[in-house]
Amino acid sequence: MGDEEEKPATDALPADANETIYVKNLNEGVKIDVLKKSLEALFSTYGPVLSVTAHSNLRMRGQAFIAFDNKEAAAKAIKEVVGFPLYGKPMQLAFAKTKSDAVVAKLNGGEESEASKKHKEARLEQKKRTRRGNEHRRRELAEKIAAKRAAAGETDGAAVVPAHKKQAIPSMPDEYLPPNKILFIHNVPEAVMRDDLDGLFRQYPGLIDVRVIPGRNVAFVEFTDSASSAVARDGLNNYNFGGSTEKLRITFAK
Repeated sequence: MGDEEEKPATDALPADANETIYVKNLNEGVKIDVLKKSLEALFSTYGPVLSVTAHSNLRMRGQAFIAFDNKEAAAKAIKEVVGFPLYGKPMQLAFAKTKSDAVVAKLNGGEESEASKKHKEARLEQKKRTRRGNEHRRRELAEKIAAKRAAAGETDGAAVVPAHKKQAIPSMPDEYLPPNKILFIHNVPEAVMRDDLDGLFRQYPGLIDVRVIPGRNVAFVEFTDSASSAVARDGLNNYNFGGSTEKLRITFAK
């Protein structure tokens, strides 16, 4: 017994650990296909991603589900990604309450297995029951009905303002956003990797992390405080990597 080698201690998984994680507070202005690709690229660094589920309807807007290959990868992703500002909004993460279809299929021999079919049927039935009493669902239906009535000229005495006459609310240009310890890097050349950006920003004190969103030509760079990020922003804005026609445009994250 005394010669038996001790196994290294590992962090115990929470009681509610699940292979699927729930993400909310996502930027609702980003197209769903772009958002899903960005989420997959970001979370795949923690382990194999089986599926990314996100919808544009009112009830699910700004939310997503990421299904991992194992619970350990999901737990690590929650621990390290929570608060990360994807497209300017800090993500909020938690374990999902149920397993995703992709996880159940993997554990039970595919989508056509009896267990997978029963899981999907139960999930859809639960979804129907939930939607009947869901406030967002009722609001969505009310908006659709109001839009149809407005199109037919039924206004209940209220004046209908044509869409082209509605005054748009101007948004603040990125260049004038208030200081933030996280920088948003635009126009990142395709050939530039995370290590390239890390080396570039490493010359400024206080660098914590660099995250690149593949295929979107953007990245996020985090410093210890806004004063440090401001120095890096001023020093590297319009920086040009050799051989690239694009210059980096650096703003504070929203």
